[in-house]
Amino acid sequence: MIRVVSGSFGPYCSRSLRQAAIRHSKTKPDVVAIRSPSLHYPHHLSHQTTIARMYVCIRPKVLLAEYMYKHGNARGMSSMTKAKSLLKVFRIRYIVIGSAIAGGISLKTTYQSWKDNLPDLSWMGNYVPDNESVRSIVGELKRLSGYVKLPEKGWLKDTIKDFKEMIPTVSEGFLLDNQGLSEGRDSYLVKSDDDSQGTSVTTLKATSDSVGSSAKPTATEKERLEKSKEEFLEAQLRYQREIERLEKENKALKKSLLLRGDKNAVHRKEKKSLIDMYSEVLDDLADNDDSYRMTDHLPRVVVVGDQSAGKTSVLEMIAQARIFPRGHGEMMTRSPVKVTLSEGPHHVAQFKDSNREFDLTKETELKALRSEIELRMKNSVQQGKTISTEVISLSVRGPGIQRMVLVDLPGIISTVTTGMATDTKDSIQKLSKMYMNNPNAIILCIQDGAIDAERSIVTDLVSEIDPSGKRTIFVLTKVDLAEKNSANPNRMQQILQGKLFPMKALGYFAVVTGKGNTNDSIETIKKYEEQFFRTSQLFRSSTFKPNQMNTQNLSFAVSDCFWKMVRESVEQQADTYKASRFNLETEWKNNFPRLRELDRDELFERAKGELLDEVLNLSEIEPKHWEEALTKVFWERVSGYVFEHLYLPAAQMPDPGAFNTTVDIKLKQWADQKLPSKSVEVGWETLLEEFSRLVDKDKQKRDHDNLFDDLKSAVKQESINRHKWQDSAADGLRVMQLNTLEDRSVHDKAQWDSAVKFMESTLQQRLKETEDRIQELVGPGTGERWMYWKSLTKQQENRRHTKDELERLLQSGTKHKPTLSPDEVTTVKKNLETKSVEVDQEFIRETWHPLYRKHFLERSMKLAQQCSKGFYHYQRGFKDDSGMECHDVVLFWRIQRMVQLTSNVLRQQIMNTEARRLEKEVKEVLEDFADDKEMKTKLLTGRRVELAEELKRVRQIQEKLEAFIEALQKEKV
Repeated sequence: MIRVVSGSFGPYCSRSLRQAAIRHSKTKPDVVAIRSPSLHYPHHLSHQTTIARMYVCIRPKVLLAEYMYKHGNARGMSSMTKAKSLLKVFRIRYIVIGSAIAGGISLKTTYQSWKDNLPDLSWMGNYVPDNESVRSIVGELKRLSGYVKLPEKGWLKDTIKDFKEMIPTVSEGFLLDNQGLSEGRDSYLVKSDDDSQGTSVTTLKATSDSVGSSAKPTATEKERLEKSKEEFLEAQLRYQREIERLEKENKALKKSLLLRGDKNAVHRKEKKSLIDMYSEVLDDLADNDDSYRMTDHLPRVVVVGDQSAGKTSVLEMIAQARIFPRGHGEMMTRSPVKVTLSEGPHHVAQFKDSNREFDLTKETELKALRSEIELRMKNSVQQGKTISTEVISLSVRGPGIQRMVLVDLPGIISTVTTGMATDTKDSIQKLSKMYMNNPNAIILCIQDGAIDAERSIVTDLVSEIDPSGKRTIFVLTKVDLAEKNSANPNRMQQILQGKLFPMKALGYFAVVTGKGNTNDSIETIKKYEEQFFRTSQLFRSSTFKPNQMNTQNLSFAVSDCFWKMVRESVEQQADTYKASRFNLETEWKNNFPRLRELDRDELFERAKGELLDEVLNLSEIEPKHWEEALTKVFWERVSGYVFEHLYLPAAQMPDPGAFNTTVDIKLKQWADQKLPSKSVEVGWETLLEEFSRLVDKDKQKRDHDNLFDDLKSAVKQESINRHKWQDSAADGLRVMQLNTLEDRSVHDKAQWDSAVKFMESTLQQRLKETEDRIQELVGPGTGERWMYWKSLTKQQENRRHTKDELERLLQSGTKHKPTLSPDEVTTVKKNLETKSVEVDQEFIRETWHPLYRKHFLERSMKLAQQCSKGFYHYQRGFKDDSGMECHDVVLFWRIQRMVQLTSNVLRQQIMNTEARRLEKEVKEVLEDFADDKEMKTKLLTGRRVELAEELKRVRQIQEKLEAFIEALQKEKV
């Protein structure tokens, strides 16, 4: 009945009515065939064939056996009589009976085989309402008839009266026939067919036109036709308003039920909706990087269109909120935005990675949402680019919203303007094709109706991807501007019939998305859209069909197509992931049979635990070990300065007083300027060396996993770069070191012996280094040359001759100065010339420095041996006649004491403060790395990691798909 009132009939119904009306006009000339815009119904209902055809067209379908019995067909009865006469004549009834039995058995077998080969059409039951719903619809239609005031005269009054009389004849318990299921909500889709005489969706107006095409209308008939057309349009608009009122009441009722359900659901576990479950699967697929090998063929609605064609506005009308940032002619959509629409008690929006809900009924919340979307788009765009492929996931819930998943893409452009990247045009088309190439994606093609059709870019792109139009829905926007600009109605009609563009589509729609004012609310735009189509000349001229107008019909059509595509493809996708999971698990068992399937995050957590354990071991190191390590490192760093800048210059002083004065001055300068900072560096290096030793110690274990080596090295290096010693530590060290170096007193014999031993070891080490340097200069000795078949170079031979001359010079004087005088250089050079050795002065001085250092160190070693028994003379102040001068031992005692105390202070700072600070910094580095997906991907690599990651993704997607399929089978969408 709804389809009779709305004027939407299937092709079979239209054809049946047309044939019945023609037979009526031929057999009964007194019956007048009235032409109307959408209805054709004869006044006389006595002819049984016409009644039967009419009932075929009207749903729900009613059995007419009783009517057919009362009005039997005379022609059919005559045929039966002739058949019986023939059987009596030829006496073949026995043969007929036998043949009928055999044929019945064969027919049953054939029918059963044919039935088994039929596809599963159980899904069609979702579109068939139950008896209770039908009774409710019939009662509602009865109540509706009381609100509609019919005209007092004209064909419409009689026609509607006849329909009202037919409603009570529906029995209370009748069943719906499955015939005509394809004419349900799919009637929103108006598919074009070039081979047919018109569109595949045919109204009663077409039937009326075909019936009266043979007769030439008179002037009176034309007037009646125009008048009837106006009356029908007015009645249709009234019914449309009544339906909208019922929908508002239904929306309010749903909201109250959902709110009541929320109150009752406080104490039970939250259950996800069907569309939210599906959206999570799409989010998981969107999070995968480009290296992921699985193909995403799950359905979603892809919104494409030319820039500023109104595609974002169409999406906002479907979502019933102005949620997207908008600009005046400039590109605003810079990255894909996935919008999950679902029904809920409150009109709210929420990002996938955020807990904040935006109340879409408040303008301040809408403004904040638009700003957040714009900010996310800008942050996703890389430097030097205009658009991004990163998906922004948003969910919108509200009462009366059709459930679906839409993806808004950047608008197609024809020219790259200033400020855009040079590849912007190609990047947008590449991104659009990537989404449209999904064979299960529904393409929502948006075309600006206010511009010339030849300027469209998106239609060619869509026709290239979907040439047959099996998954494309065409939307013509800004039709109000097109009418205002006096657009050609024929061209508009060609567009909506799919005859103007080369592309084809499932359905064609015309919508109005506002008056151009970005501050208008959705309610304002809806009222404007309703008012426009109510008064539109394009509608009155039948350019726009009722089921092709407004965004509400568009929402129904897109939602139906979306869920139909989901049902048809989701199980196949689940099977694909199931097969992939089996292959990956088999590969893991073959390559890593004894290892757990840990993904990258789990491996990182394992490495994190090992690193924290190793840092914690720093606090378990004994103090003695710390002091030994600090002393060794500290003396290695300062021994060169002590020998070169302190001891060697002071040793050249002529008397002990000058020696002590020089030492005191240099020690004070060193302790006041460089020594504290050098000490802090020593402590920092020692701490990191011990930390590195603990980290590297794990590599020696049998169960060491080298997968973590790069990660641990990176964490260690980043911690080293971040760790800074406390500034106050240097000031404390400066005071202590100054006081220690000023103290010259050696309190007992043990301290004296320790100083002598320290001096000897230091001199011995320096002497060995010096001898190695000399050996390098003069080349291998005689034994080494004979043993290892080595020879001397010309330079090494010259070094040997120069060395011999300089050693004779050193032996001539007991205490030579560190440098050679010019006369001494000249003498050595002339002596070498007599031996036919040509060298320059610089060559002689280079050879002199290590020789003099060796001579000085040997002399100091002898002094240290003499002073090993000089503690008694030190106590007396070296005032006896022994001639012993042991001020060198006192210097080394002061240095040794300073090194010991500095190491002790550094050890206390490490154990009390710096080790804990390093542990904290390691934790911070690990937390930063944990949030950095790219860093983890870079540091944890290998087939083992990649395989575990793929297994995790496939399992997660497969499990969610199976849960979604199970919920989909339980719920009727």
